[in-house]
Amino acid sequence: MLGWAAALRRTQMSGDFGFTSREWRSLRALRTPVGIQRALETMPYHVASSVWSPRRVLREGTAHCLEGAIFAAAALRVLGFTPLLLDLEAVQDTDHVISVFRVRGHWGAIAKSNFSGLRFREPVYRSVRELVMSYFEAYINLRGERTLRAYSRPVNLARFDRSHRGWMTSEADLWWIAEHLVGVRHTRLLTSAMTRSLSRVDRRSLDAGLVGYRAH
Repeated sequence: MLGWAAALRRTQMSGDFGFTSREWRSLRALRTPVGIQRALETMPYHVASSVWSPRRVLREGTAHCLEGAIFAAAALRVLGFTPLLLDLEAVQDTDHVISVFRVRGHWGAIAKSNFSGLRFREPVYRSVRELVMSYFEAYINLRGERTLRAYSRPVNLARFDRSHRGWMTSEADLWWIAEHLVGVRHTRLLTSAMTRSLSRVDRRSLDAGLVGYRAH
């Protein structure tokens, strides 16, 4: 894929995907994947039974993991990238959804998380699996158990432009995205033997992961 600057130039004559001119300018102002991640970092993490659209996240100024990933995918699309989501599947823990992107053939990710190690990844990973494995050590539950087990293929949200027109600006919750991600084939990361031999992280590692953690 082209670098982010070239990708941004490609969108100069594109449609606005249903955003208002003010919303469009706000998303374009993020400029880079790092800018999108920084915008997510300024938003409080909220625990709610919702799946807000990017428009609602932009308006409310808050998001949880899935909403943050969908917002990032839409913002990346405005900048000229493909809007991709990837589901990380865990045991004795919650799944984590990230928005992935490619720069010069290498993968990176944007994510919203209460755990400090489950957020941004620079586009330096040669494969999706390599990118996913970068989350393994930081993917722990409150008991200190390493819980990441599988990952989905990247899902291109542009495929839903016809069946769910206006998903980026919808006022209705986007539960169908969560349902689709659950149904996508996932690839296992560990063998049974590997899983049985996993140790728990030490207290210092757990404390580091919880920096900035908010229970609600």
